[in-house]
Amino acid sequence: MAMRHAILGAGGVGGTMGACLAKIGDSVTLVVRPEKLPNYPKQLHFESPFGKFDVDVAVAADVPAVDVLWMTVKATQLESALKAVKSPEATKAIVPLLNGIDHVQLLRSKYGSGRVIPATIAGEMERLAPGRFAHRSPFLRLNVASSGRALLENTLDQLQKIGFSCKFIDDEPTLLWGKLVFLAPFALSTTAAGKPIGEIASDPQLRSLAEACIREACAVARAEGAKVDAESILAWVKTAPANMRSSMQKDVDRGNPPELDAIAGPILHGAQRHGIEVPATKKLVAAVEQRAGSARHIA
Repeated sequence: MAMRHAILGAGGVGGTMGACLAKIGDSVTLVVRPEKLPNYPKQLHFESPFGKFDVDVAVAADVPAVDVLWMTVKATQLESALKAVKSPEATKAIVPLLNGIDHVQLLRSKYGSGRVIPATIAGEMERLAPGRFAHRSPFLRLNVASSGRALLENTLDQLQKIGFSCKFIDDEPTLLWGKLVFLAPFALSTTAAGKPIGEIASDPQLRSLAEACIREACAVARAEGAKVDAESILAWVKTAPANMRSSMQKDVDRGNPPELDAIAGPILHGAQRHGIEVPATKKLVAAVEQRAGSARHIA
């Protein structure tokens, strides 16, 4: 039986998930801002190393009754986006794919711990125009907490058939920090320098700073109970597509606020709790704030 999905957040991640869930034959409703609703396309166009395709979706301003609500907004937009969740009791599960960690507790405090299934997605995804989305990296990894296995196992099996790499992960700190320890150094270094990952890797000074940030993030993650390995992340960086850019870098290039609180905040706050020095992370955060023209600092 086809699953019913709603996607809250029509950016790169939301468009990718919506298009791919519709591609495997499930019912998808894309939730957009009310002012966008009259003219928003009812067909999504998706381009990826997996192929190019067009799929039909429903579009709504509020979240309908569904099996799964995928939250794919920017962390900076989460509070305002939740206004579209009028009847959370009509949703079996809420699966957030936001960057960072702190959003999980916020959502559980609002909707109950049993309804929220933490998950992460990794890959370069982008909204080209309303209804048009691109996934550019050769990989697309979706990891979901094992609490979602009963509901989502068939969905993840079907997504793997079109190119996703999917896993259920038992340990929640490892699930969430496992993404953040490579996302934060990647996002912060590419944004601070305004360069793709290949140029970071080929510049000894920038590479050294990014590598130090990786080690700092992993030290904090381990202190928070996650099982992470800095050496494996450093090895991944050497194989990453040279032209790969972070979403934070793209946000700053477009004049949008970077997700510093969500992406760097857990490292800085965790370092303070555990007495861990993180000078490389602080240096990169300051550079991102300066480049973004932001005077604010993480509280």
